[in-house]
Amino acid sequence: MDRLVDLLPQLWEATAETLYVVSLSLVFGGIAGLFVGLALYATRAGSLFPNRFLFGTINVIVNFFRPIPFVILLAAVQPIARSLGIPGIGPEFGIFAITIASLFAISRIVEQNLLTVRPGVIEAARATGASRSRILLRLLPREALGPLILGYTFIVVALVDMTAIAGAVAAGGLGEFAIVYGFKQFNPAVTWAAVLVIIVIVQLVQFLGNALARRVLRR
Repeated sequence: MDRLVDLLPQLWEATAETLYVVSLSLVFGGIAGLFVGLALYATRAGSLFPNRFLFGTINVIVNFFRPIPFVILLAAVQPIARSLGIPGIGPEFGIFAITIASLFAISRIVEQNLLTVRPGVIEAARATGASRSRILLRLLPREALGPLILGYTFIVVALVDMTAIAGAVAAGGLGEFAIVYGFKQFNPAVTWAAVLVIIVIVQLVQFLGNALARRVLRR
């Protein structure tokens, strides 16, 4: 326990690193995933901009990357990161790898939630003269906002998990803290302290996401 007290500054630093990696990964992956998801929805048969070739291409790419276990994806994208001038370890690499993983997961969540919007809503918008682009970029996200918030909440929780896993390749955060100071030094108290902080972060994210989604769905 004394060792844990001595490591409290490192624990808070690791927590800050985790939040930093999760936040930037959510911004980059969230925005990219949103547009890929919109493209998947818009180009499918019978949608606003049907394009069989484009939909098939994007769909295959998403289906290729999405099932890859994150720990394997870490190793797979490391050479790509280095070729782009990103270090193969550290928080920057963690952000790069997690952004790629989250992009494809988010795109599928966005697509599936947009599909829940009733066709009558789209038909009514078309009848009032709304353009297809306006419907895609403004109407549909607004109509599916509640489920989208829940979907993004799920992704944020997954990002926290990914950040912990990325600690195995010295990507910083609570994962690396638990491995270096807990597992490698045979100190379970340190490991469980990291676990407790992760649980608190996840519970806060889930609570805030659920509360925001409920507020939106009541409107």
